[in-house]
Amino acid sequence: MSTAEAVLDRVETTPEAVAPEELMQRLLAFDPLGMPVISLYLDARVDQHGKHQFLTFARKQLADRGKSYSPHSAERESFEEDFVRIVRYLENGVPTSAQGLAIFACSAANDYFEVGLFDAPFERNRLFVYNQPHLYPLARLIDHYRRYAVVLANTNRAQIFVFAAARTIDRHGLENLTTKRADVGGWVQSRYHRHDENCYLLHANEIIKMLERTVAEDAVENIILAGDQETVIPILQQRMPKALSDMVIDVLSLGINTAEQEVLEQSLEAFRAHDRLTDMQKVEELLSEYRADNLAVAGVPETLAALSNGQAQEMLIAASPQSLQYDKAEVEKVLSMYGGNTETMPVLDRNTIVDELVRRAKELSAAHITFVEDATRLEQLGGVGALLRYRISAESAAPYEDPRATPRAEALIET
Repeated sequence: MSTAEAVLDRVETTPEAVAPEELMQRLLAFDPLGMPVISLYLDARVDQHGKHQFLTFARKQLADRGKSYSPHSAERESFEEDFVRIVRYLENGVPTSAQGLAIFACSAANDYFEVGLFDAPFERNRLFVYNQPHLYPLARLIDHYRRYAVVLANTNRAQIFVFAAARTIDRHGLENLTTKRADVGGWVQSRYHRHDENCYLLHANEIIKMLERTVAEDAVENIILAGDQETVIPILQQRMPKALSDMVIDVLSLGINTAEQEVLEQSLEAFRAHDRLTDMQKVEELLSEYRADNLAVAGVPETLAALSNGQAQEMLIAASPQSLQYDKAEVEKVLSMYGGNTETMPVLDRNTIVDELVRRAKELSAAHITFVEDATRLEQLGGVGALLRYRISAESAAPYEDPRATPRAEALIET
């Protein structure tokens, strides 16, 4: 076997083109001061003339929201400073390559100003003004465009792409000498055939080693195989360790010279199809566990309580906040029991509730968040639920109890 030439090409990023996960951690670290924090999510896709269309929206919405604060108040002054800074940033030119844009600002908090540029769009322009950054749209983008790896291979070449947020975040390459066939017969032909097989095996082993490093370095959750399905792909499937093979979600027929953008588009379509299927399976698992009064909770109050206790392994939530159904008094009760900040919230509505669910999932439970697009079944439970790691004793929790039911802190207390 020839010596292999491995190529690592770490994708360069601009200072503002941060990974969505990194931006999320920065926003979670924000310490509320009781002053207005602007969270502006914009669809940055250009029109047929190559122009952005968000500036009018931003100016009008910011101007209208600013009027809600008393003139000359500290809140009004902070908001107006942020207004000017945001508009100036938008006027100075957002790269036409950006598909989505998020800005978070609070001048009263040491001129707090965070910008995220993404290759994936937000569905529509949204403005939120609370006492802390609004996380829901960003969390949804992270889930919708989770990172995965594509292995594109033939018998002597391989490329591994890592995609996240609709862009390439890493790529690796491997190339070995091409095996040459001779037009001979008999035992000589058999010898060449065995030589080819050995070359394929060694090539596959090198691909697997490179894939293992990539999965570890880039925290990849899913893998898609693509390329020559007659030779190298079957060998990869046979020789992969179980930890890797369990991550494989699909196999695509693509040539080794397929353009990177086409690899992204076709693999993303396969990834979405797999996502829809697994979402349905997760919802059914949640329903089954909940019916059995086992390791699951459902509804806004109980999910908030489980997240606050650190019990949630994964939160399933409807992709649209409008799907949430809840009793406001019960939600306020849970938030007060578990150190909520209902007094500093400007309002308690679906937008603030979904944001609190996301925040507690990230900060208190380290729970994976799955946004369910087809939430018909999940809506039967109020639009949100969580699969739990464990139950806890009554002494370790401030259980949520529905006064209309038998007090038992459903699914939160060890029975």
